[in-house]
Amino acid sequence: MVDSKEFLYPSKWLLKASAGDRVTCELRMRIISGVIESGTILSENKLAADFVVSRSPIREALKILASENIIRLERMGAVVIGLSEKEIEEIYDVRLLIESFVFERLVKMDTNDLAKELSKILEMMKVAIKYSDADEFSYQDVLFHETIIRAVNHSYILMIWNNLRPVMESLILLSMRMRFKEKYEDFTRIVKNHELYIEAIKAKDRDLMIKSFHENFDDVQGKVEDLWLSQQLLSKGVVQQND
Repeated sequence: MVDSKEFLYPSKWLLKASAGDRVTCELRMRIISGVIESGTILSENKLAADFVVSRSPIREALKILASENIIRLERMGAVVIGLSEKEIEEIYDVRLLIESFVFERLVKMDTNDLAKELSKILEMMKVAIKYSDADEFSYQDVLFHETIIRAVNHSYILMIWNNLRPVMESLILLSMRMRFKEKYEDFTRIVKNHELYIEAIKAKDRDLMIKSFHENFDDVQGKVEDLWLSQQLLSKGVVQQND
């Protein structure tokens, strides 16, 4: 395990967090990044010493991580499971399903204010790119998509998103940190993808939204084609029903 001072999760995101939340976020990042390898046994006493907290926040963190299926609680301690490639793909499957559902609700709404808010967030993403701030870019990227999801005011969709967000956030953080170091030039394309997203929402153009889904999710998930085709079928079905 890395030294407890070498935090992977952004400390500025945890200014008002409880001790349990701090441990949860950091352990999640270490597991998903592979710093803590699959099969590792986590001891409450060792973790408490590493994070300089009592065992209570450690227990709280382990329960949350177990609910996310990245560790397994056993009598000897918590066993790290991690995330397989298949599970990561499934996470993006769920995210795509959520956002495609949300778009179908947005088609029936006034989206002018939403488009303006998304444009503001995108400007903040551009500033983060200018200053090579991967953590700020990741924060704004998650906020961009969460703003879209919250716009339809669907409590159960939001509940699914909230359950998905912590792991998704970690994946995005790790991905963007890598990109800023190794593929900085790729952010031009990423910005264009988000601009396409906003344009699709403003125009309420299903074909444009499907294209933006394809380009955005193909960026993070290699096997998006089947989902993209399913969205084409969904759109046709919705149009036929509306007709």
